[in-house]
This record gives sequence, structure tokens and C-alpha cells, in this order.
Amino acid sequence: MAEIRFNYGDKFTQTTNTNTGIGSTIPAAKLDIAGGTSAGSLRVSGIATLPSYQGFVNTKLTTPTEGMIVEAGQSGSISGEVVIGVGQTISVSTGATTGQGGVQSLKVSQTFMPPVGGTADRPTDVKPGMLYYNKDFKTIEFWDGNFWKQVDNVIRRGRGVIAGGYIAPARVDPIEFIEISTLGNAIDFGDLNDEKAQPGPAADSTRGLFCGGMTPSASNQIEYITIASRGDGIDFGDLTRTTNSPGALSSSTRCVTAGGSTPSASNVIDFFEIQTLGNALDFGDMTSTTAGGGGLSSPVRGVFSGGYSGDRTRINFITISSKGNALTFGELSRGRGGAATGGNATRGITATGDGVVHHNTIDYITIASTGNAVDFGDAMQTHTELMGSNSSNVRMVFSGGNAPGSSYDIEQIEFITIATKGDAQDFGKLHVPRRGPSSLSDSHGGLGGF
Repeated sequence: MAEIRFNYGDKFTQTTNTNTGIGSTIPAAKLDIAGGTSAGSLRVSGIATLPSYQGFVNTKLTTPTEGMIVEAGQSGSISGEVVIGVGQTISVSTGATTGQGGVQSLKVSQTFMPPVGGTADRPTDVKPGMLYYNKDFKTIEFWDGNFWKQVDNVIRRGRGVIAGGYIAPARVDPIEFIEISTLGNAIDFGDLNDEKAQPGPAADSTRGLFCGGMTPSASNQIEYITIASRGDGIDFGDLTRTTNSPGALSSSTRCVTAGGSTPSASNVIDFFEIQTLGNALDFGDMTSTTAGGGGLSSPVRGVFSGGYSGDRTRINFITISSKGNALTFGELSRGRGGAATGGNATRGITATGDGVVHHNTIDYITIASTGNAVDFGDAMQTHTELMGSNSSNVRMVFSGGNAPGSSYDIEQIEFITIATKGDAQDFGKLHVPRRGPSSLSDSHGGLGGF
């Protein structure tokens, strides 16, 4: 094979249609360099199909015909607009250097795939705005700088429903509703199947559930309503036990109830799927027996707080999508039986309640963590117990109850803004004043969103 020597500064131009080989006796391309090459600069007319490269490729990729791969240990910078057509990819391996720059504009002709995994696989080294597909919830999430939040395009009405309770000393069956984002008095919705007090309330975005309660003895009945319409309760199925004043909470698919008086306090947890009809199944056990505790939730975690018996300050938590026994979360600032509970996907609220003495204090927790509750503010009245509560992702509304020196029949409705701390403000009045109502909404924290 002939040899041609070039001096520094000489130019090599190939003018024939034959292949030229450097280190190759049978060149397979116009210029075949066996073993690779290193150059201070490289100009390519047309499309370069380089199996690997290092350094910087200073070219605008306008019409690539193949994918681009950045191997482990390499780094690259692409300037200008990147257009990925059908069947083309950009792949950066695990060991490749990242953070070398950004792409000003990226157009994807069909699908774009963010990182994918379960809740336990969420990335930890993240910056605000980064996206992640959560396989457990089947939704896109983004990191807001503090929490993973679901990208939620579902428009929920924000309706709160208040049902049953006592007008001393009798039980009653009226159902009323409010629009949580507004102010005003409650409006008639319909009636429960029975005159009933303190059933455990839960809901998804369309259906509300009332579980158990006192009718006049403890009941195992589950009944449901369609939140967007008005009408009477309809039979759903039965709990695993007869129980009065159980705690209840839900995600977008599952309702979980815990504890209650059967007639003695219970530690039983059961569950059912909201969009079906049928009986509840065993979930696990609470850390202690309790009745009159409240429930609140994020899409992942359910929290039961307070109660009349056992450790009145206890907070338990569960993972809603699984089954198993509850674990200890922390402690409330004081004992709270028959408290108002609710919140959004991030923050849980427990307000007022019977702590042996009457009080108007409000506590909050961060649901994704564990620890003791922190002071939030005060309710307008010194309610002792038996309040109902409705939540959206912005507001929590609580109503009814009884207070020292007054009748049982409280008509006051108050609200707080969940993301801030402070005292409750006036919302309106119940259509039927009462204590012991059960309240739910179509937009609470267990349904996700932001």
C-alpha cells in the first residue's frame, strides 16, 4: 500500500471516488481511519455517523438519521434547536457526565418519557420543576422545591357535604352541602337512610361514603351519595364490625376505616374500594384501641389522630394502597376526641375536640413525615367535640359541635386556609344546627393535586 506523508499545515483533499484508508488496507469508507483519531478540529459535510465521540461537536443537528448516544465517561454539548423525529433518540448512559449545559428548545414529534418508577424510587437529587412518572399513582409528578406534587388536570367542584348528627338528644338524618371556595350558609341535599350520628366519612371525587355510626345502637352499614347531585343515601354494603364513631379516610380509589365503639373501643382497620358495591375487608390493626378518632390523608398515606379512649393524643399512620398494621406517627398537642380532621395532600389538620377540658386549639402535621403536631391557630368558638369538617386543597371548613354553656346545637361554620397558619374565620351557618355530623368533600388531600 502506498504511503503519502504530510507536513504540518499541509491540507489533504480527496478528489477521487475511491476509498482512502489510514491504517487500513481495505478501506470501507471514503476515509477509513483504523483505531480512531484525535483532531483539534473536525469539519464534516453532510451527516456524521460517529459511533462515539469526546469533546464538543459544534454542529446543528437539523436532519439526523440515527439516534445519538453519549457513553459513560463522556460529555457533550449540543447547541441550537434539537428536533427528534420518529425512531430517533438521544440516550445518555448512567456514567456519562451531566450538567454541561441546556437545550434551549426541544421538539418531540410523538412521545416524551420522563424518568419512571414507583414512589420509593423517586430521585433524591432534584431541582424545582423536574418531572417524574409515578407508576404507583399512574400520574406525572413535579418537584416544587419541597414536595413531589401531582400534575393534576382534573377540575373538582370543591363541594362539602355534612350529614347526620344529634339535635340533643335525638339523632337526625339531614344532609346539607356547601361550596368550599365560597362563603355562605349550607343548603339542603337530602337524607341519610337512618337517623344517624357520627358515621365515618370518606369520599373520592364523585362518591361520598358514610360508614357505621349510631342508629341508635352501633351500625355496620355503609351508605353512599353522589356528591355532584342531590338526593338520599343509598346502601353500599357492610363494615367488618358494628361500630360507632370510627375514623375514616380515603385515596382516590380506597376507603379505610379504623377503631370506633363496638360498644367497647376497637383497634380494627378495614377497607373497601369506593367505586364498587360490597362489604369491607380486613386491613390490619391500630397501635391501640380507640373510638372517636379522625382520619385524614394524602394520596399515599392515611393518618388517624386522637380519640376518646386509650392514648387520646396518639397519631397513627398507614399506607393506603397496601394492607397491614398502623405505625406510630407522633403525638397531638393535647387529647382530642371527636375532633375535626382534614387537610390537603401535604398538610393534615386536627382541630378542637374533647381533651377532658374544652378547647379551641388547632394542630397540624406534615403528612409525608412523622413527628408531633404543631400549633396552627384557634377556632372561633371553644368547641368541645363532635364537629364535622370538609377540605379542599386550599381550605378546611368545620361545622357544628357543642360548646360549654350552650346547647348541643351549634350552627356555626368556620374555615381556615391550610397552607398558612392562623385563626379560623366565619364561613356561614348550618341549615340544621347540630353536633356529631359527618362531613366529606370531593377535593380533599387524599385525591392528590395541588
